[in-house]
Amino acid sequence: MTSNEINALFDGFANKKVLIIGDVMIDAYLWGKVERISPEAPVPVIAVAKKDQRLGGAANVARNVANLGGIPMLCSVIGTGKNAEDFSSILKKANISDEWLVKSGHRPTTIKTRVVAGHQQMLRIDEETTQDLNQEEFELLKAVVEKAILSCDILVFEDYEKGVLKKESIAEFIALAKAHGKTILVDPKKKNFLHYKGATVFKPNLKELQEGLNISFPSEFDVKEIEKAAAILREKLEAETAMITLSENGVFIGNEDESHHIPAHKRDIFDVSGAGDTVIAICALLLASDVPIRYVAEIANLGGGLVCEKVGVVPIDKESLRKEALQILA
Repeated sequence: MTSNEINALFDGFANKKVLIIGDVMIDAYLWGKVERISPEAPVPVIAVAKKDQRLGGAANVARNVANLGGIPMLCSVIGTGKNAEDFSSILKKANISDEWLVKSGHRPTTIKTRVVAGHQQMLRIDEETTQDLNQEEFELLKAVVEKAILSCDILVFEDYEKGVLKKESIAEFIALAKAHGKTILVDPKKKNFLHYKGATVFKPNLKELQEGLNISFPSEFDVKEIEKAAAILREKLEAETAMITLSENGVFIGNEDESHHIPAHKRDIFDVSGAGDTVIAICALLLASDVPIRYVAEIANLGGGLVCEKVGVVPIDKESLRKEALQILA
C-alpha cells in the first residue's frame, strides 16, 4: 500500500458504521502498592491509590471502533440500577450511544474488577451471570438488531459467553444480516464456536481454535498445521475466511484463494487484556472498507501489539496505528 492509500483508508473509517452484538461489561481496576502481608491471613495487603472503570467485552470493541473514527452501534442487554448507570456513563464519556442497549431487571450488568499492584495483577473478581437471555429479553434485543442492521456497514458478533448470544439467536441474526447483504465478522468463544455458520470472517485465537475443533498442534509452531486447521474450520462453518490470532507468532488469515502468515513484531508486552477486542475492531473497519485480507491481517496485527504495550484494557490510538502502518506497509 502507498502512503496516500493508507491515509485515505484511515480517514475513511469516519463513515463506517459497525453493528456489534454481544456481551458487554465494565472492566474495573483497583491500583495500588503491596507493602505488607495481612496479619489476618497469609495474603498481601493492597494500599489502593486509584480506582478506574473502563468499557469491556463487546463495549471495548465499540470503544476501539470509536477511537479509530468509526461509528459503533452497540447491541446488548445490561441490567438496571447503579451498575447499569455507571456503564451508560462510561459509554457517554467515550461518545458512544446507548441507543441500541436493552435494559433488564432480571440480569446484572457484568463487572470484572482487577486488583493491580505495580504492573502485576493480583486478583480478579467477577460479578456476572452466564444464563441465556429469557424470551422477553431476546425479543427486545431482536427488535433493536432488526432496526440497527438497516444502516450498518458490517455486523460483528462479540461472544464472551455471558448469555446474550446462543445458537438460535446467532442463526437468526446471521440470516437477517445475509438478507441485507451485510459482511459478518465473528469473535467466538468455545460454547457457541460451531454455531456461526455462514460467517464471512471467523476470528478465533489459537486456544479457541484447538478447543472448538477438538484438535491439538505440535509443540513447535508450524504454520502448515494452522493452515490445515483453518481450512477445516472454513468448511465446517461455511465461512469465506478464517483469521487466527497466534499470540507471539502473529496472525494467520486465509480463504479459498489465498493465505498469509503475518509474524508478530517485537514489543515490550505488559498486558494482553483486551488485545482481541482491538484486533476485531480494526478488522471490522478494514473489511467494511473492502481492504484485501492480507492488509486486514497486517494492520490488525499491528494494532493488537500496540495495545499490549499498555497495562490494563485500553483502546487503540488511531494515530499511533496509522504511524506504524505507514512505517511498515508503505
